[in-house]
Amino acid sequence: MTEPESFSGNCPCLSGEQYSDCCGRFHGGGAEAATAEQLMRSRYSAFVLLDAGYLLKTWHPSTRPGELEFDPGLQWRRLDIVSLQRGGPLDTEGVVEFKAYFRHDGERGVHHETSRFLRVDRRWYYVDAVALHR
Repeated sequence: MTEPESFSGNCPCLSGEQYSDCCGRFHGGGAEAATAEQLMRSRYSAFVLLDAGYLLKTWHPSTRPGELEFDPGLQWRRLDIVSLQRGGPLDTEGVVEFKAYFRHDGERGVHHETSRFLRVDRRWYYVDAVALHR
């Protein structure tokens, strides 16, 4: 397991930025995601880094599970944002369609999902999703 606070280098969300300047500032609590896409990218990075605390914190209370368990055989490899609907700094809801590429016990796969986000009191939350393919 990689601890988010000790992770350095390029951000796992593949933005091209350093982790500390990208998703690391959200994971560490120094900033809040301004858009649904930023929250999506930071949540993907949290899955890569096994940061259950951040994932639960950014999950809307109406759909948040009591706990998260990670599959030890799953490794996230790449994130592609397919499309965005709303989700900007002035919106209250947004939708992000993405593909997350992974390896699971040596097999390659793609998790294709459309996620819904809500902005409440200037903070974005993940609500739920429709898995399109896995």
